[in-house]
Amino acid sequence: MPPRDLQDLAPGEPSAVVAERVAAARERAVARQGVANAQLQAQDLAEHAVLEPAAKALLERSAERLGWSARGFHRVLRVARTVADLAGAVAIGSAHVAEAIQLRRGLPGQAG
Repeated sequence: MPPRDLQDLAPGEPSAVVAERVAAARERAVARQGVANAQLQAQDLAEHAVLEPAAKALLERSAERLGWSARGFHRVLRVARTVADLAGAVAIGSAHVAEAIQLRRGLPGQAG
């Protein structure tokens, strides 16, 4: 988006609303698994980060194509679990995985 168009954007959500959503997502994670998503051990991901079939295929294809290590794969899965929690979803869908992949890839010129 060109910088000149940024002034015409509608205002975003107030910080308090976002903070409430984040707190609710964290509470959901802790209630489900006893720890925040970032603290999930790799062996616990299969139980607590359940992927829909299309999301699983997307994650596996991306990991293979982008050459992720096991650690990188698990990090993206944890982020996808968090994105799903923020959306209030029980299972992790393709949109959640896609957003996590984009966050992993970062900005051009940065290590991904």
